[in-house]
Amino acid sequence: MVSLKRIYTIVGLVLLIIILSIVAFTTWYTVDESEQAVILTFGKAEETINEPGLHFKLPWPIQGVEKLSKETFSLQFGFEEKDGELKEFHADTKMITGDENIVLADLVVQWKITEPAKYLYNADNPKEILYSTTSASLRSIIGSTKIDDALTSGKAEIEAEVRDLLSSLIDKYDIGISILAVKLQDVELPNKEVRKAFTDVTDARETMNTKINEANKYRNKRTNEAEGEKKALISKAQGDKAARIEIARGDVAVFNKLYNEYKNNPDITRQRLVLETLERVLPGSEIYIMNDDGNTMKYFPIRPLEKEKPKTQGEGSDNNE
Repeated sequence: MVSLKRIYTIVGLVLLIIILSIVAFTTWYTVDESEQAVILTFGKAEETINEPGLHFKLPWPIQGVEKLSKETFSLQFGFEEKDGELKEFHADTKMITGDENIVLADLVVQWKITEPAKYLYNADNPKEILYSTTSASLRSIIGSTKIDDALTSGKAEIEAEVRDLLSSLIDKYDIGISILAVKLQDVELPNKEVRKAFTDVTDARETMNTKINEANKYRNKRTNEAEGEKKALISKAQGDKAARIEIARGDVAVFNKLYNEYKNNPDITRQRLVLETLERVLPGSEIYIMNDDGNTMKYFPIRPLEKEKPKTQGEGSDNNE
């Protein structure tokens, strides 16, 4: 019969082996580069470990470890894509715009866990909170947006406003999540007939904008041409002005010179001016200088003398012979 002492010894050894095994296997842990860990001391979150590698802690049940991913997650709101199949949830995406039109809007939210302890213990289901908050944020922004902006050029502004509102709400809930980006996937009308009517309106608006752009282009072209012509005329006028000023200055200089001559010899200068004026007014006419003494009019022929050619020296030698 086995003694009680031997039984106690065996049980003690077994317990010691179990304790040593627990200590050996629960005092160390590894953190991958894509992971982050939370150290729990008697169930209370104490420290967050972000550095990858081998780490040590107190054995279980004193301390435990919870590991979470550091990757960026995608929340698909209003649809689910799995194994190449797309499943839509129109009940979530149907909403009313600010001008009381119905649209279907779905989006993707990029988020990551930035505070693991809060993510683990501040909420029972952070992903569900994120989904509901995304729905509330999108409906709030769409509800204050006109349908034209939601379907055309206002998508970027809607994304920015949804991201800001969603981030502020998530910060208030304090669930350890950070919003990285919000991307609208589709904003469309609920049925084909409405979509076709809106497409026709959009095409007409684009045609109108094209015509307006062409008109503005033509106006700018004509305006530039008119500006060029105006500058050319101004430049020409300034050139004519400068030329006329120079001519006037030359005329003033000539007049001053004549005036000085006139002061020295008024009779001669007056007669010269008369003759020069006659030659200018009556070009090619015969001019005679006449002297009338009351009895006989005598004149001095100028043109015949100008036309008469002087005899050369050779011609005079012949005559002498």
